[in-house]
Amino acid sequence: MAAHRKSKQSPLGASAVRTAATLALASAATATLFEGSGHADPRPTTAQVKAKVDRLYEEAEVATERYNGAKEKADEARAAFDRLRDEAARRTERLNTARDALGAMAAAQYRSGGLDPAVQLVLTSDPDQYLERAALAEKAGDRQAAAITAVRHELAAIRQLRGESADELTALRGQEAELRRQKATVVGKLAEARNLLARLTAEERARYEAAAASRDGSDADASTRADGPSGTGTAGSSSTVRADRSSGGEREPVTAPDGRAAAAISFARAQLGKPYVWGATGPSAYDCSGLTQAAWRAAGVSLPRTTYTQINAGRRVSRSQLAPGDLVFFYSGISHVGLYIGGGQMIHAPRPGAPVRIAPIDEMPFAGATRVG
Repeated sequence: MAAHRKSKQSPLGASAVRTAATLALASAATATLFEGSGHADPRPTTAQVKAKVDRLYEEAEVATERYNGAKEKADEARAAFDRLRDEAARRTERLNTARDALGAMAAAQYRSGGLDPAVQLVLTSDPDQYLERAALAEKAGDRQAAAITAVRHELAAIRQLRGESADELTALRGQEAELRRQKATVVGKLAEARNLLARLTAEERARYEAAAASRDGSDADASTRADGPSGTGTAGSSSTVRADRSSGGEREPVTAPDGRAAAAISFARAQLGKPYVWGATGPSAYDCSGLTQAAWRAAGVSLPRTTYTQINAGRRVSRSQLAPGDLVFFYSGISHVGLYIGGGQMIHAPRPGAPVRIAPIDEMPFAGATRVG
């Protein structure tokens, strides 16, 4: 009988159950929608985007200088490895020559050997000639001993060179790994900055560029050359070049203290309008320390590659003692450098999208100055 018993029916009909479930789901979805809307991040203002992009550019420049330093060390390690490898090749060639000579001596000795020297003296028909030959053989023995010593010396030298080469190769691989890490950091920071700027409307982008131009002291060039380290690049538009060349031009000219400083400034002025490219040292593009290094190289002075090392490449001077040609550094981490030209102005490679230009030194936090030459 239990098998034929009807199941207990819900007091609501099937249609009513479906309706209630639909209403419950709709209510939950509506609550979720309002909850999500209540916690959605507000759209950042142009000022907030600018502040974040500026911070990303600064962080990218820090990573760029670390990249430059790692590249300099990698280049040095590679050059040292190549020198050791070349020296090992030369030593190996000398070793082979010494071995050949030693082998020839051993073969000649084997061919002439067999009788005791005293027996040879008794049997010879010309004792004087024998004694003369014996003296020559003794000298040959001395040469053989010297050849053996030379072989041993070359073997020891080659073993040492191979050990040093292995150490240099390990150092080189470590520097190359550091290069890859810093490159990834730079590329990531610049990509994040580009993505932020791409989210701006045309009107917001115009406001951003106006604010950037106000900070930099000249018209901003919106094109961004930040794909990777390079010694080449496309110069900014002619209007940008004209704007940058004229920036600060109405100030009274300041005479450089010496010919070298004048030559460095003259070179830097000739680069106005060329693009910033991280890791670049010219002649068509520069990063900040690449520009100052190239400028002073044109004046006959060799500067190290990075901001961290350039600040120690001369005599420190205070801000009140600045003279044209001095290197001026910015931010607490010494991550940016420019070439002071007098009148509170400098020539520098600012950042991606902003070409080499003249700008006031007050636009960034001043960290110190160095006089070179």
